Amino acid sequence: MTSASYIFLAGASRGVGKEIAQCLSVGNLPVKALLRNEAAVTELTAMGIKTVMGDALNVSDLEAAILTDEPIHTIISTIGGLPSEGERADYLGNKNLIDVGVKAGIKRFILVSSIGTGNSAGALPPQALATLGPVLVEKDKAEQHLISSGLIYTIIRPGGLKSEPATGNGILTEDPGVVGTIHRPDVAELVCRCLNSPASHHKTLSAVDKNMLAGQAEFVEFILD
Repeated sequence: MTSASYIFLAGASRGVGKEIAQCLSVGNLPVKALLRNEAAVTELTAMGIKTVMGDALNVSDLEAAILTDEPIHTIISTIGGLPSEGERADYLGNKNLIDVGVKAGIKRFILVSSIGTGNSAGALPPQALATLGPVLVEKDKAEQHLISSGLIYTIIRPGGLKSEPATGNGILTEDPGVVGTIHRPDVAELVCRCLNSPASHHKTLSAVDKNMLAGQAEFVEFILD
């Protein structure tokens, strides 16, 4: 990653995306964040992050933000929506980001998804799977679209998310049977570490706190470079 190229962050206004923004700003990496409204502009600007307005559900917004003379090295997406928010961005928003990224010649894409997606569905209790089912279907479609895009991808599937301070115990694993919880800042730290880790290329990884596991206790931790 060259110092002149941006990281394009979608979903920076809240949750894990906001924590990733904070993590990247501490590392003094040039970041351009896509925002649907102006509520987070002041806070992100204070972090040294460039903001652009747009909606991932609108391809023309993404093209205006991404197809510029400012080179982008990596797209990081944490976007998704709540069931009450109407049309979900989990698949279509991410699909648009992936497609515009390919069009722009961007090489790298990091997608924050969820445990319970794809081959990790069996890790969730039946009740949780039933509740989250429609969301997970959309997230799985986004994962599959990314995998088939030709981009260098990393898919990170966090377990249950908590808005509490980092513990420093977040870990990654390729084992799809692992489930547990993890604090949002710890997910962000793992995402940021993946940025410069070739070991994470073309990998789908679950993210949990090693001290907050549910069920399966033995698995192989994925080691980043």
